[in-house]
Amino acid sequence: MRISRREFLQGTAALAAANAAGPMLSRAEAQTPTPAAPGGANERINICVIGVKGRGLDHIGGLAGRHNCVVTHICDTDSAVIGPAMDRCEKAQKVRPVYEQDIRKIMENNNIHAVSIATPNHWHSLAGIWAMRAGKHAYVEKPVSHNVWEGRRLVEASRHYNKICQAGTQIRSQRGAIAAIDFIKSGKLGTVQVARGLCYKNRPSIGRVERDTPVPATVDYDLWCGPAARNPIRRARLHYDWHWTWEYGNGDLGNQGIHQVDVARWALGRDHLPTSVASVGGRFGYVDDGETANTQVAVFEYEGAELIFEVRGLPFKPHMGATVGNVIHCTDGYVVFTKYDEAIAYSRAGEKLQEFKGGGDHYGNWVGAIRSNRRADLKGEVLEGHLSSAICHLANISHRLGTPAAFAPRTTVFGQDEHALETVRRMEEHLRANNVNLETTQLTIGRKLTMDPKTEQFRGDAEANRMLTREYRRGFEVPATF
Repeated sequence: MRISRREFLQGTAALAAANAAGPMLSRAEAQTPTPAAPGGANERINICVIGVKGRGLDHIGGLAGRHNCVVTHICDTDSAVIGPAMDRCEKAQKVRPVYEQDIRKIMENNNIHAVSIATPNHWHSLAGIWAMRAGKHAYVEKPVSHNVWEGRRLVEASRHYNKICQAGTQIRSQRGAIAAIDFIKSGKLGTVQVARGLCYKNRPSIGRVERDTPVPATVDYDLWCGPAARNPIRRARLHYDWHWTWEYGNGDLGNQGIHQVDVARWALGRDHLPTSVASVGGRFGYVDDGETANTQVAVFEYEGAELIFEVRGLPFKPHMGATVGNVIHCTDGYVVFTKYDEAIAYSRAGEKLQEFKGGGDHYGNWVGAIRSNRRADLKGEVLEGHLSSAICHLANISHRLGTPAAFAPRTTVFGQDEHALETVRRMEEHLRANNVNLETTQLTIGRKLTMDPKTEQFRGDAEANRMLTREYRRGFEVPATF
């Protein structure tokens, strides 16, 4: 392979800087041939963690030096954020990985067997598809997609290339959650009527900027934007606050809420999208550069049951003992998920019936499935991740197509749905408790959308259907077919 003098000097400088900080895998070592298709427990799996400013550090903790895995590479578009990741790898596996800024070079490296993806949301699906097309297994953080269409393409890529693809919905691997779901499905509490998800998580204002924020010199911003539009940075922080802008993030529904949406759908036992969705909400309590709702109620209809989701970003009180969790209402009782790995079952009268506790290893589950080459071994297989991620996207589409209105939504979008109306009443009480004047404040009443779960298209709404996907930048297109 021929490389330019510039590439050689850049690589040499990077290696010298890293070696000064401690032992490191040289590029030659990182490229040393290892088994192309790891299977047995004695065969090392080489992994690249892509995106290490946030969740990627947790990926390193679950993979570096564990399960006979070595994190041979770290990839991030911002060279300034890689230090903690490099240090954590070195501590866990006694050698530092190779840093690569360009994700495309990771895909070209045939001696990387698997990648874990913890980039901003707009990169999730494309990075996973590129990895599997390059012969690598993938772990894709939640949500597995930025829109519904590309999530389905990610699932298809996994099938077409026959690669193991795990969604980062780690509650699926927690023993306590599994036992609680099994209890619900046993019928001991009757049938599920409403599966409620809660994302009560304080989200302060991100502030306002008067002019575009300069791109840090350490960032390859073209690569950071990738498949999304290369817009100026219109927020104070490049990192993390992208969650609250539509071009790159999906609000708290697609950030924290995807976990609890997944548990709710798991409890319902539905393996498809809902037949309708409607949302009410808005961004209340402050005016900032964020675009997504910080307070929201979304209702999804399924045959014989419904899924209700609540987002609260202002200071809150728990609901039935849960904040970031779930309440599964059944005909003869209910189950409250208070933590990722804990839940409690109650009778209709509120008598405690059973507690469920116990953690799990979602990364280990992924590695085990890579070794067995059995998709069925995955706890959070990408299809499950796609369906739950898509539910979040549907609610956001309803919200974005909504119209401002006075604070009297009960007679419109939710009709006579008692469960939905009770939820909206509690939302109003929550806002009043945070000194939001409902007499002078408007909320967004989302468009009620009906869906064909088989085609994953809205019925009779071309405008909504256009929002199921996006326009991709040249060179970063998600393929339509495989």
